[in-house]
Amino acid sequence: MSSLPERREQIRLVHATFIRQVVALTQRPEGRAELEALLAGAEQQGWSALVAVLRRIAKGQRSPALLNGLDEEDGVIAESVLRGLQDPTSLPDPSQAQDPTLAAPGLAHMIHAARTDPQALVLIGNMADQMSKVGGSMARLAGVVRPLINGERNPDQLCRGMDMQTRQLVLEVLGELGKLETH
Repeated sequence: MSSLPERREQIRLVHATFIRQVVALTQRPEGRAELEALLAGAEQQGWSALVAVLRRIAKGQRSPALLNGLDEEDGVIAESVLRGLQDPTSLPDPSQAQDPTLAAPGLAHMIHAARTDPQALVLIGNMADQMSKVGGSMARLAGVVRPLINGERNPDQLCRGMDMQTRQLVLEVLGELGKLETH
């Protein structure tokens, strides 16, 4: 059982694959080009501060001071990479169950970016296509991605026919979009 608080552990689980990739590629000199491609993609998604820290970690810096100035999510990811480099058994398991409501900030950022960035639009379009294939509540969630990108913000319109958990996720995405759109 992890000593991290539940929210921090959920952040680790949401980003488990990314964290594990960064650790693995950082440890292999022949993985530097692949690591840089991974980090460049993350930077294009708006993770500039995190990517700057991860590049410093990849160059061998290991000071906890690297985490200073990062927001909570970025700090948890960078800390997990540092811990994973020291103790691979501390790495999060991507197969563990995740709380889907923590997906709201990521979805909101992707939806917000998709309004102006063709690459983000392709990425979220592919994700929505995969969600549609799952069916059920995932398909209903996928069905509101395009309206959200197009600016729909009416929760009654967006949440029609959704179960409570999916509706809650959409409401949280709307809240996150509201924050992004006021900046």
